[in-house]
Amino acid sequence: MFWLCKAALPHMPPGATIINTTSIQSYQPSPGLLDYASTKAAITAFTHALARQVIDRGIRVNGVAPGPVWTPLQPSGGQPQEKVEQFGSEVPMKRPGQPAELAPIYVVLASQESSFVTGEIYGVTGGNHLP
Repeated sequence: MFWLCKAALPHMPPGATIINTTSIQSYQPSPGLLDYASTKAAITAFTHALARQVIDRGIRVNGVAPGPVWTPLQPSGGQPQEKVEQFGSEVPMKRPGQPAELAPIYVVLASQESSFVTGEIYGVTGGNHLP
């Protein structure tokens, strides 16, 4: 992520935006996901810091922190079937999100509709709140 942003920034005009994907695990880590949660926490910190670093160039940096989202990894991730069947049931909405439910926040963050937003992490979490 660091190298990609470093390479892209010289080509980005004022008004451009960077959108990173982190996770609710950055804020509410599961004990069994130590490595994953730690990397997502680094992305969250990177997003906040980069937003401050490039704001004078008119570039915005934000992030999206999904909660449980149904992807092809869930049934193929080596988890027991009963765990796959319960995936997402622990969130207030009692279900996993679908990828199409994440797309609108990325579209808004990429558009001028969010021109006064930078350094923010948006949760798409099924009701679990980010701090």
